[in-house]
Amino acid sequence: MLKLIADNYLWFLIFILLLNMTQRKYPHTRKKRLATIYIATLLMIFNIIIVVILTNDLNHYLAWPAFILVVFAGYIFRDRAWPFKRHCVECGKKLDFDHVLGYDDNLCKDCYDIKYPEEAAKKKEKEKKVVEEIKEPFVCPDSVEDINWDEWEAEEKCVLAYVVKDDKVLLIDKKKGMGTGLVNGPGGHIELEETAIEAAYREFTEETGLTTKDLQYRGTLRFQFKDGISMIGYVYFGTEAEGTLKSSEETTPFWCDMDKIPYDKMWEDDPMWLPRAFDGEQFDGYFIFDGEKMLSSSLEFNSDESEEA
Repeated sequence: MLKLIADNYLWFLIFILLLNMTQRKYPHTRKKRLATIYIATLLMIFNIIIVVILTNDLNHYLAWPAFILVVFAGYIFRDRAWPFKRHCVECGKKLDFDHVLGYDDNLCKDCYDIKYPEEAAKKKEKEKKVVEEIKEPFVCPDSVEDINWDEWEAEEKCVLAYVVKDDKVLLIDKKKGMGTGLVNGPGGHIELEETAIEAAYREFTEETGLTTKDLQYRGTLRFQFKDGISMIGYVYFGTEAEGTLKSSEETTPFWCDMDKIPYDKMWEDDPMWLPRAFDGEQFDGYFIFDGEKMLSSSLEFNSDESEEA
């Protein structure tokens, strides 16, 4: 048995040194790297004793006191020789191999990122760059028929809210941002942890100064731009508005007679669906734009009531 240990000691040493080299890739791992050296040293001492026993043909049972001595030494210096933990010292979550072998803090990935936010931010940015490098560039087709809309995903989500009251509709002049100089309905982006209808009420008030409380879903618009921007918009209609009109940094609101809606100053898709939406029809729209120029479109109308997806 002792001869077997002596003959294979070199492999144990190589294995431990390989672990030590692997630990070099982890930050904040000095303590655990030293631990593998301590372990290798203890094993080397034990092997030397075994070699002495075998060389001098001593009683093999002498290896047991040597083994106990090495284990005792490891116990005395356990903080240095065995700093490895299987579970996160903060949350108790089981650690993966990387965080057991490296990272002296013995924290799981989430707890480690909280303790070292700058490292987490740099790592996230590096991963983002790698993804961007390997990601194939998107080539937007010129026809909506060439896009698989079932698999299409919108990077931006927004809402539009039209209020019709006393044969007038509330519109806005866009002063900055996408669609500057065009006429549109009040609306904007859906914030995180906000539903579409919540965003519709909020954006309506922010862009007009008025409040409304009877918005109903009317349709969905999907836009793919040639420059890669993808956007989905949920459209709502209402009949109530209270308060005093107020301009914002981005918009100037105004009431417009229904028979004088300036479609020639609106996005090119608006005249295709807005008149029928005013009549109560629900719709799904698919569009491809190059800047403010519409290249292709597809519309589906349904007069039956349905809920927003």
